[in-house]
Amino acid sequence: MENANLTRMAIAATLHCLTGCAIGEVLGMVIGTALGWPDLGTVALAVALAFVFGYALTVRPVLRSGLPLRTAIRVALVADTVSIAVMEVVDNGVMLLVPGAMAAGLAEPLFWGSLAGALAVAFLVTVPVNRALIARGRGHAVTHVHHHGAEHPAEADHRVPDPGMPISGAGSPTPGEPRPADDASTAHHRH
Repeated sequence: MENANLTRMAIAATLHCLTGCAIGEVLGMVIGTALGWPDLGTVALAVALAFVFGYALTVRPVLRSGLPLRTAIRVALVADTVSIAVMEVVDNGVMLLVPGAMAAGLAEPLFWGSLAGALAVAFLVTVPVNRALIARGRGHAVTHVHHHGAEHPAEADHRVPDPGMPISGAGSPTPGEPRPADDASTAHHRH
């Protein structure tokens, strides 16, 4: 995969991750701040909601490809966990390091400016992480088999990609094609 293409995919994957993280992060920070929770409780809620919304934004289109819910959740876990974790560590780290950001009220520009800045820094740090994962056929790359793998859900490959195998287009079998260790009679029976 050429470098520019790989970088575009990493930026798209990071924007996808940022969307879910931002929804959860903002919601968690707003709820924790409005309720006067201590920093640790607010950060814990924000991180939990970021993971929930981040995974949900991946599960939804994967379900539309015809995968069962349980398999779609496994795809989301494989695809997004590292990206969301990096984004959350950086984002919350920045929020905790900005003097007064966590104590600022919801009506104060310091709160919103710090949160926006933290999300921007998290995006910049996470793009190269996602690029490295995608280059290895991991991270958000595993969802592409399910987004673009078949025209009809019945033709979709219902296996969760092996984290050690590259994705289609990077040397792996195409959806529905048996893996080297598989024979044609067992290729579609794995869930």
